[in-house]
Amino acid sequence: MQLRVFGRTGLELSVLGFGCGAVGGFMVRGDPAEQERTIARAIDAGVNYFDTAVQYGNGESEKNLGRVLQRLKPANIAVGTKVRLPASEFGRIADAVTMSLEGSLARLQLDRVDIFHLHNAITVTGGGPALSVRQVLDDVVPAFERLRQQGKIRFLGMTAVGDSAALHQVIDARVFDSGQIVYNMLNPSAAEALPANYPAQDYERLFDHTSAAGVGVVGIRVLAGGALSGTTERHPIAGPAPAPIGSAMSYDADVERARRLIPLVREGFAASLTEAATRFSLSHPAMGTILVGLATPQQFEEALAAVQKGPLPQAALERLSELRQAFSGEPR
Repeated sequence: MQLRVFGRTGLELSVLGFGCGAVGGFMVRGDPAEQERTIARAIDAGVNYFDTAVQYGNGESEKNLGRVLQRLKPANIAVGTKVRLPASEFGRIADAVTMSLEGSLARLQLDRVDIFHLHNAITVTGGGPALSVRQVLDDVVPAFERLRQQGKIRFLGMTAVGDSAALHQVIDARVFDSGQIVYNMLNPSAAEALPANYPAQDYERLFDHTSAAGVGVVGIRVLAGGALSGTTERHPIAGPAPAPIGSAMSYDADVERARRLIPLVREGFAASLTEAATRFSLSHPAMGTILVGLATPQQFEEALAAVQKGPLPQAALERLSELRQAFSGEPR
């Protein structure tokens, strides 16, 4: 398993992380014995980053990950979890952050987590469930820093969803060590300029900002919530089709565009769309570790096999760019 230096943290994380999210559902609704076997298999294969959140199954993902790690007691792994503050708690951010982390640590059966990510959307002025840039920098970051001083977290993280301008401001402040960033074959804008009138959020080369600030990148929505499988079928334990992030306004539209990328498979660049999507996400040097949603142990094996093939070759990236050109001008 390839390891990559994770920003300025000094951590070396496996390029394939273990996503414990609710979209795939494996660590929320999966069989406990299968969860343990699959995590043991992942650790044996060199996976050393495990990513969860209290929102995943209302704490079930954290409980299940904690149970398995207590049984396996692996050395040299990193665990990340998250806090999503409800708008009703914006007046007491420090207390709400602390309470959320305490609950997470209890469920994970850990004294500290390696990365604690803010899970709220961030916009310039805030409003609704989104936090403003000022709230993040003036209220959230000091609360996180106090928890770091107490030894309960090692590194500060954020989930890069919201307004692109706001995300740039927060990254550029150089107070976060980790950023969870949308990057996939439908929306590569964290790395490169989009064609004119392209139907996706433009993250305006966010990787330039993370690289300059020394922020480690966790790749999220690598499979666009499953849409880059090219099918609308979902495993029985998977969550319902998720709302897209950064790409089309509907999951079905993402699936339809994903199917238009199948020439990558027909022309021999990858054995499947999911393999192509997984390998694409590793193709940029700013990427630290990627999270692939899982519903079954087999899906972990497929992700592992894809990662072991390495990033897509330049010819595949050029072909993908050609195929995406056709999306320009379409409604988002």
